[in-house]
Amino acid sequence: MSIVQNKKAFFDYTVEERFEAGLVLEGWEVKAIRAGQAQLKEAYVIVRNGEIFLLNAHITPLKTASTHINPEPTRTRKLLLNAAEIRKLIGKVERSGYTLVPLDLHYAKGRIKLNIGLAKGKRQFEKRDATREKDWKREQQRLMKQSRR
Repeated sequence: MSIVQNKKAFFDYTVEERFEAGLVLEGWEVKAIRAGQAQLKEAYVIVRNGEIFLLNAHITPLKTASTHINPEPTRTRKLLLNAAEIRKLIGKVERSGYTLVPLDLHYAKGRIKLNIGLAKGKRQFEKRDATREKDWKREQQRLMKQSRR
């Protein structure tokens, strides 16, 4: 069940592989995510010291958050993956010119997981082609609907 999606990622990047990663979260973050207070629009994933981190993901703290904790909405969060997956991602990112993008935040067996994509950036003309293709498909659907009447 999806919580929040990063729709801009599919417009800006061509996603070639997907990985499901766990997140290291604090208690107030879990409550805020369950309340729908998460945003991945400007978030990105980096590799640092052989570990993978999520940066700029905005989780708005609830008003009922604890008084003794000072919540930071855009703190750096560690992602949890298998060692083999981490090595594979590091190799692709460093050698092949790929980038890691967060795709969606979702529940899996009661836990909050993040889908990350191994992606290459689209150039401007590729974005225009994708938009043109999407518009054409929408037009086809509209014409098919009219012809059935």
